[in-house]
Amino acid sequence: MQFPDRLIQHFDSALRVMAGISVAGRANPAARVADGELDSAQRRHSAGLMRVNHVGEVCAQALYQAQAQFARSPAIREQLLLAGREEEDHLAWTAERLRELGSRPSLLNPLWYAGAFALGTVAATLGDARSLGFVVETERQVEAHLNEHLSSLPPQDAKSLAIVQQMSADEAEHGSAAQALGAQAVPPFAQMGMQAMAKVMTTTAYYL
Repeated sequence: MQFPDRLIQHFDSALRVMAGISVAGRANPAARVADGELDSAQRRHSAGLMRVNHVGEVCAQALYQAQAQFARSPAIREQLLLAGREEEDHLAWTAERLRELGSRPSLLNPLWYAGAFALGTVAATLGDARSLGFVVETERQVEAHLNEHLSSLPPQDAKSLAIVQQMSADEAEHGSAAQALGAQAVPPFAQMGMQAMAKVMTTTAYYL
């Protein structure tokens, strides 16, 4: 696919993500899980955490699209696109769970998407090895964040727990795949910057 065609495809993807149109390629891991009884406070907390996870998947779409767009190696571009398709499953699953909880996605999704796309573009322009290193560090931080959610979600919210468990396993696989392709480690100062930005995003998205 030529560069202009890929650009049009990515623009279409961005519109669908921000419009909340996502289709999972895999079955929702919570599809056969019984919905537990949650009081109003627990339901709000679960919804806040799943909104944060949904924002993370909006950002993942932007990051992978940008990095794939500007990747220099066709093999690396294909891996980034594959990971992005699996992340779209997460996007659809978290959106479905938000609806079940009677809640909504973040009102700031266009802002999150634009910021993540810009960040992914910068990472890609540094070369494939550093771009892959950015994937490894991003997935490491996301996996840690999801594991925190596994401890924070109400124990009876089995549906949300099932989704987050599968997401965590997928993120670990994406990081390992990027590492195997020759990722170059992200410098410590950049890791701290990524953590700071993630903190702002997760704190805000819990409410908005």
